[in-house]
Amino acid sequence: MRKRRVCSCLLTIGAAAALAACGATVEQRGNLPSADEIAQLKPGKTTKDQVLKIMGSPSSVSVFNDKDWYYISARTSQLAFFQPKVVDQEVYVVDFNDDGVVRAVEHKTLRDGEVITPVARTTPAPGRELTFLEQLIGNLGRFNRGGGGGGGGGSERQPGPNPYSEE
Repeated sequence: MRKRRVCSCLLTIGAAAALAACGATVEQRGNLPSADEIAQLKPGKTTKDQVLKIMGSPSSVSVFNDKDWYYISARTSQLAFFQPKVVDQEVYVVDFNDDGVVRAVEHKTLRDGEVITPVARTTPAPGRELTFLEQLIGNLGRFNRGGGGGGGGGSERQPGPNPYSEE
């Protein structure tokens, strides 16, 4: 009777642990600036140095120039071994003019995003693909017979002149 109770208890604990392992894991990535920090950014007045002091370093900077700074925050949820799904995402884009002064601040959410499907084409490599038989036949005659240095069917190579000899 006691063994049954212990087995039943262990099974219950094991089942609870298995169910807990399958629960969704929620992760927060990025540092989202607070509303107070965003309110301190005044277009036409705030400089890059001031933005750094107020909001810290951006998550990303524009690839083509350093006039757009991105502050990105995303929350993802992952169930067991499946791909994580983005639950919420916010992006603040700070746009600077040529003098390094804030021109505009934009707020983007997950609804503003667009799904981009990559093209599945491949770029062909130059050259010609050889079959196994062509590779095998093409390598005949490229091996040494004597195991010494040199190549080309086992013929001996004569050493060249020695620049250090006194002859």
